[in-house]
Amino acid sequence: MQTTEVDITDLSHDGRGVARIDGKTVFVAGALTGERVRIKLVKRSRSFDEAKVEELLTRSPSRVEPRCIHFGTCSGCSLQHLAPAEQIAAKQRVLAENFERIGKVSPARWFDPLTDEPWGYRRKGRLSVKWVAKKDKALVGFREDNPRFVADLSVCHTLLPQVGERLAALGELVGSLEAKAQIAQIEIAAGDDTVALTFRNLQPLSEHDRSALTAFGQAHSIAILLQPGGPDSVTPLWPDTVPLSFRIPEFDVDIVFRPLDFIQVNAGMNRRMISRAIDLLDPQPEDTILDLFCGLGNFTLPIARRAGAVVGVEGEAALVARSRENAARNGIANAEFFSADLLADHRTAPWATRSYGKLLLDPPRSGAAAVLDYLPRKDTHRIVYVSCHPGSLARDAGMLVERHGFRLEAAGVMDMFPHTAHVESIALFER
Repeated sequence: MQTTEVDITDLSHDGRGVARIDGKTVFVAGALTGERVRIKLVKRSRSFDEAKVEELLTRSPSRVEPRCIHFGTCSGCSLQHLAPAEQIAAKQRVLAENFERIGKVSPARWFDPLTDEPWGYRRKGRLSVKWVAKKDKALVGFREDNPRFVADLSVCHTLLPQVGERLAALGELVGSLEAKAQIAQIEIAAGDDTVALTFRNLQPLSEHDRSALTAFGQAHSIAILLQPGGPDSVTPLWPDTVPLSFRIPEFDVDIVFRPLDFIQVNAGMNRRMISRAIDLLDPQPEDTILDLFCGLGNFTLPIARRAGAVVGVEGEAALVARSRENAARNGIANAEFFSADLLADHRTAPWATRSYGKLLLDPPRSGAAAVLDYLPRKDTHRIVYVSCHPGSLARDAGMLVERHGFRLEAAGVMDMFPHTAHVESIALFER
C-alpha cells in the first residue's frame, strides 16, 4: 500500500499515533505526538485507516529506546518507546477526555498519578504456547499484534524476572515434551515467596513429561501445576503443595490465593492503590462500608482494620469462600461476604438494603451501571471507585452525578501496567 508523510497530532487510547490525511483519521503504530513520519498504510476502513512507521523524520523529545528486543512484534507492550513519565501523563489525558466526552463531568481536582517500579512488575499473566512443526520449535509468549500468531519471545522485561528471563528455556522445555503439541497455555501466578506456573495440558502427560516439568521446576525454584480440564482441575505436580499469598503490610493483612484466582498484577502498585483508596474512604470505627466486586478481599480486609464493619460482595462463589477464609486467617471478625452476580438486580437482597455511609466499587471493564440502578441509597455520602476501564468509569461518573446527586471531587490514574496502554483509575465522589 502507499507511503506518505504525516504529522502526528495526538496519541490514541491504545498507544498509536494519530494523524490525518485529507481529513481522514490514520492510526500509526510506533509514532508519537509531535513527530513527522513517513508511513505505510496497512489497512483501510470507511472511518479510519491504519499504518505503520516506515521512517522517523522528526523525533519526539519523549521518545526513548525500547528496552525489549521484541517491541513492535509482541502485543504485550505498546508504549516502551515513550518515556515512563509521559506514558502516565498520556493515560491521565485519556481519562480526562473520557470524563468530558462520555460522562459530561470533570473532577474538581486531579490526584498526582500513582507510579511504581516500571520493570519486572508483572506477577500474574497468561502465556500462549504453540508448537510449530515447520520450525521444530515451541513458541512461548504473548500474542503478536495479529492475535492468530504467538510472538517468538526469548525474554520479557515486564514479567517477574524469575519467569521473564526464562521464556526461551520454557520454549525448550515444551519442545522437549512428548505432548508438546498439547500444551495450550501457561498461567503465571506469584505470591511474595512462591512463583507458580500452571500448564494447561489438553491430554494426560506421560511419566517422561511429568519428570521433565518437575526437573525444570526444581532447577529454577518454580512451582509446577497441571490443568487438564476446567479451573477446578488444577493440581500441583511439584512440590506437593503450592502456598501462594501476598502481604499488605500497612494493614497487617496476608491474603492467600490459588493459581487461577484474580489478583492485581502489580504488587507494588496494589499496595499503593489500597493505601490511597482507604485514605479516601477514611474509615471510622462507627462506619459500615460496602465493598462491591470484592474478589478475594483485596480492599475489604484492609478496610476492616479501620472500619466498624465492612460487607464484601463478589460474583464468583469460590472467591467469596476464600475471602471468608482469609478473614478468619487474619483474625478479622467484622467483615461479612456475600456471593451475588452484580450485573443483575439485587435491590431486595439483605446486604443491599442495609445502611452504608461509604461505598467502594472495583468493577470489571464493563463497569457498575447495573448496581447504580439501585445503589447507592440516600444514606451513602462517599464513594471511592477503582476502575480498569476509563470509558465505563466516565459513564458511571455521569450516572452518579446526574441521577444520584454526587460531586466528582477528585480523580487520577495509577500505572498498574507500565509500558502498556492499559489505564487504571481511581475517583472520589461525595454528596
